Amino acid sequence: MAHTSDTLDRNTKRVAGVLLHPTSLPGRFGTGDLGDEAIAFLDWAASAGMKLWQVLPLNPPGFGYSPYGCTSSVAGNPLLISPQRLLQENLLTADDLAHPPDFPADEASFDRSETWKGRLLRIAWDRFQRKATAEQKSKLEAFENAPEQKDWLHDFALYMALKERAAGVPWWEWPAGFAARDKQAITRAERELDGEIRFQKFIQHHFFAQWKLVHEAAKARGISIMGDVPIYVASDSADVWSHKDLFQLDEKGAPLVVAGVPPDYFSATGQRWGNPLYRWDVMQKTGFAWWIARVRANLRLADTIRLDHFRGFAAYWEIPAHEPTAVNGRWMPGPGMALFDALRAALGDLPLVAEDLGFITPEVNELRRGSGFAGMKILQFGFSQPDSIHLPHRFESHTAVYTGTHDNDTARGWFDTAPANDQALARTYLGDDCSDFAWSLIRAAYTSVADIAIVPAQDILGLGSEARMNRPGDTLHNWRWRVRDGALTPDHAQRLKRLAELTGRV
Repeated sequence: MAHTSDTLDRNTKRVAGVLLHPTSLPGRFGTGDLGDEAIAFLDWAASAGMKLWQVLPLNPPGFGYSPYGCTSSVAGNPLLISPQRLLQENLLTADDLAHPPDFPADEASFDRSETWKGRLLRIAWDRFQRKATAEQKSKLEAFENAPEQKDWLHDFALYMALKERAAGVPWWEWPAGFAARDKQAITRAERELDGEIRFQKFIQHHFFAQWKLVHEAAKARGISIMGDVPIYVASDSADVWSHKDLFQLDEKGAPLVVAGVPPDYFSATGQRWGNPLYRWDVMQKTGFAWWIARVRANLRLADTIRLDHFRGFAAYWEIPAHEPTAVNGRWMPGPGMALFDALRAALGDLPLVAEDLGFITPEVNELRRGSGFAGMKILQFGFSQPDSIHLPHRFESHTAVYTGTHDNDTARGWFDTAPANDQALARTYLGDDCSDFAWSLIRAAYTSVADIAIVPAQDILGLGSEARMNRPGDTLHNWRWRVRDGALTPDHAQRLKRLAELTGRV
């Protein structure tokens, strides 16, 4: 069936949007979640003339709580489940929520929140088993048996149940029968872990139910959601455990080669991401069924999708798994247009934005144009040389322009630490003294010909490097920034809405 939604495509009017991951929302439960604060944020975004909310991947994070290294490419993040919504469903009581830990207001406390919310979810599950209404039971059963879940839910719930029993170690360290998915071992696990499997399905039911409420609230306010699909998945994930034949692994499940990018101006040793690489030839023989199921699932969560590391679909950097850095890799051909033809044949129009950043060759540009996807431009990248492709006078309209992304410093942080020559180029190009550099970049994004202009919330607030979301290569301190309650004010909204009106983005 063709995918239909109020998506952003070639014929879309000019729009403005905000980049803010739900974990960065305010709230008293350790991380942002899908409760009232999410609805309040949508109200603010609508008052600011925003037509787009971009989020990072919504899947359950693994090591380091990175949304780009998840235990499933389809399941939802339990940390985003709102205890407040569970209270409204009588699955939690006011006493259950009466004394949360003293979480910081401006930083996501993932580990402590995971412990506390994990206990609350166990309480909710116990209360559901004892006191659920017929309607509540019917909704859970309908979720478990829906066609949308047949490709992933049971395998994911079983994976999580086995991981819980194994004290969290990666699947390749499980007993051999479970790691290899031996039929008899899996049958035994399903029998022995039935309660835990049902609990994991209960968690997913509530994530998707709560996200549906948020998504519907966005639509009611004229706001589309832009999701995010990373090109690769984590080694320790239900995806790899369930579909080993689709990945380049040895007989024990360890990657033979891993993903990354080669050395460049920013890194003399490149970036060794460590994700297992696909067997694209095997995927093509299946008609790219795994990718079709993945994109279909993510299009249920969002109106449009940012497709991460688009250049890897043209050619990807393959690093032998034993190499400690990305230096000794090689370029290998990706699936190219064959993948996108298969996706389009199965799903209809593809409302995708290609993250076409990094080392971009003519073949990458040709693939993006041939696919019909909008590309990305980052204004921060524009001031290292005159006539940069990241400056607005070089844009085509079928583009999403950002002041910066989750991987960049904030606009103010960038300017404060940029070389003097880059600062001078920025002043000359923008035509002001850049005393409020974040606003100067926002104005440049809005006034550009790009159909889509997206601004991280940190730049709306004019924050410095202390508010940076991600520093690539740092595995300990990322993804934690949160907006303080009330920080996004009516004054911010009024200023943005006036600019949107002036530039045809309302």
